[in-house]
Amino acid sequence: MPARSGGAADVRGADRDAPDGELPEREDGGSSGRSIPGAALAGLLAAALAVGVGELAAGLVPDARSLVIVVGDAVIDLVPSAVKEFAIAVFGTNDKIALIAGIGLVLAMFGALLGVLARRRFLLGTVGVVLLGVIGIAAVLVQRPPSLLPAAAPSVAAVLAGVGGLRLLFRRRGPATGGAASPGMNRRAFLRASAVVAVAAVGAGGTGRWLQQRASAVASRAGVLLRGADRPQPPVPATVEVGVEGVTPFVTSNDSFYRIDTALEVPQIQVDGWQLRVHGMVDSPLELRFADLLDRTLVEADITLTCVSNEIGGGLIGNARWLGVPLADVLADAGVQPGATQVVGRSVDNYTCGFPVEAALDGRGALIAVGMNGEPLPLEHGFPARLIVPGLYGYVSATKWLTEIELTTFEAFDHYWVSRGWAVEAPIKTQSRIDVPRAFAELAAGRVTVAGVAWAQTRGIDRVEIQVDDGSWQEARLAEPLNDVTWRQWAYDWDATPGLHQIRVRATDGTGATQPEQRVAPIPDGATGWHQITARVA
Repeated sequence: MPARSGGAADVRGADRDAPDGELPEREDGGSSGRSIPGAALAGLLAAALAVGVGELAAGLVPDARSLVIVVGDAVIDLVPSAVKEFAIAVFGTNDKIALIAGIGLVLAMFGALLGVLARRRFLLGTVGVVLLGVIGIAAVLVQRPPSLLPAAAPSVAAVLAGVGGLRLLFRRRGPATGGAASPGMNRRAFLRASAVVAVAAVGAGGTGRWLQQRASAVASRAGVLLRGADRPQPPVPATVEVGVEGVTPFVTSNDSFYRIDTALEVPQIQVDGWQLRVHGMVDSPLELRFADLLDRTLVEADITLTCVSNEIGGGLIGNARWLGVPLADVLADAGVQPGATQVVGRSVDNYTCGFPVEAALDGRGALIAVGMNGEPLPLEHGFPARLIVPGLYGYVSATKWLTEIELTTFEAFDHYWVSRGWAVEAPIKTQSRIDVPRAFAELAAGRVTVAGVAWAQTRGIDRVEIQVDDGSWQEARLAEPLNDVTWRQWAYDWDATPGLHQIRVRATDGTGATQPEQRVAPIPDGATGWHQITARVA
């Protein structure tokens, strides 16, 4: 009993002598006795420091890229097409923001786990940080960089910073009086160390992003002066609009134009160093600088683009006035060899599209575009040059940030999406959409105008019909067509009666073919089906 009492007194004395909040070292070989929430916070901060220093390395090392962006690009390349379609269906044009947010959330959770592991045994936390670096280097390899060493620098820097951050936050105190090592860090010291790591993470990450943005092409684009077209188009007439409020404008503004591509970060290309290479099955390979393009014949063309991922009634479609060089002219100068069947466009980030040679030569007006709605191409829409091919979904034709045009065959090369299970042939299907009234709208009884757009690029729209509930199909009035490669507005005046109603639309193209009723998902060559909305009339 006396011995037990003495032991208790010794423990109490030790507690009184310990600094405020100090946590004793574990006796099982663990790194710290810090609470699980504290350990998780330590791991989270160490992961943040790793990411921040990785961003700094990406800004300092030529040809290096943000670790987060590299991993995100690898995810985009590796996930199945069905997952990509789900992301586009759920998030639309915000899919990239959602992916970056998801990567950030996973990193935060993984960092917290690293801290918990390091609490048990510091070596486990270190291994986890190294694993992050391995993932980064693997993502770099997926991107096939021209040189591995600079491309891997952010991953290596991130590992070193992450391990250093963990060690700082889990460090022992210095020798105590009498020479013994004090086992833990008190609460105040831990908070100070945490603040240091957090500030370092934010400072390194912010500086890294600033350094990376020095290569922005904003100034380069601002310095581009586009001359007028050699073959200009007259202004778009007012007759292409039906004059109904809420209908999508005939010309889509650059800011509103949809963006769907595989680039998680918009490529920054300076016009001074840009060059377009035309090669492959041609008699005379070409190398064109941006100034060379502008010196060629420039034409204007109103063309509607559509994404193959567009669901029935979706908004992944837009119409613009493009300025560019006829692709047929460039290919004529290069001399397309007999047997060439495919035109492959390659982007600066190695993305590829591929379409039939005849689509470039059959007079539909395929362009190497340099301008959009009266200004140089916006960065996110392909500056300094991109391909525009009317009548084909973008995934086979609309190469942005264009650097190469290769003439080859379909047997010799599968472009990016074909190798992932999408169709080789991708003509845009006839579609129509109800813009007003909105789905589930509450309407007043009486005259209601139903209106929207329809499209069938290269074939044009001849007729649009509306059906309310199970009634007969009624023909809508059409705005005047501008050409057969742009969409067409339509409107129908409906005498609405009280109740819940189903309204559906279908279009007939210039060949006399009416869009089918059966709904088919976008994979592998575009969606089909009638757009339908529900409206309640008071």
